[in-house]
Amino acid sequence: MVRRVNSVAVVLVTCANEEQGASIARSLVGERLAACVNLVAGIRSIYRWRDKLEDDQETLLLVKTRTQLLARVERRVRELHTYQVPELVVLPVAKGSGPYLDWLFESTAVRARGKVRKP
Repeated sequence: MVRRVNSVAVVLVTCANEEQGASIARSLVGERLAACVNLVAGIRSIYRWRDKLEDDQETLLLVKTRTQLLARVERRVRELHTYQVPELVVLPVAKGSGPYLDWLFESTAVRARGKVRKP
């Protein structure tokens, strides 16, 4: 069963280190809020924070999820993250293979009346 591709998103989240990223990733996948989270360690981020130029090593998370779960993903990342303002950038998916999208939907779940409902 091929799902509509506009029902899928990739969320970018930067973390202070790989350990924090893995902890967030395990929670999101374990709670069925994401089908998969890739960790890209060792990225260098240059940004302005509180009017100061920062240059840090971080870990980037690529969170694959349903658009219908985005609010819950954001809430969970904010609960688990150590940053005062965690990065949560949502990228819509323009195209994807049918079998991969089916797997993504089978690997995530939405709540319905207090229960977890499978697709």
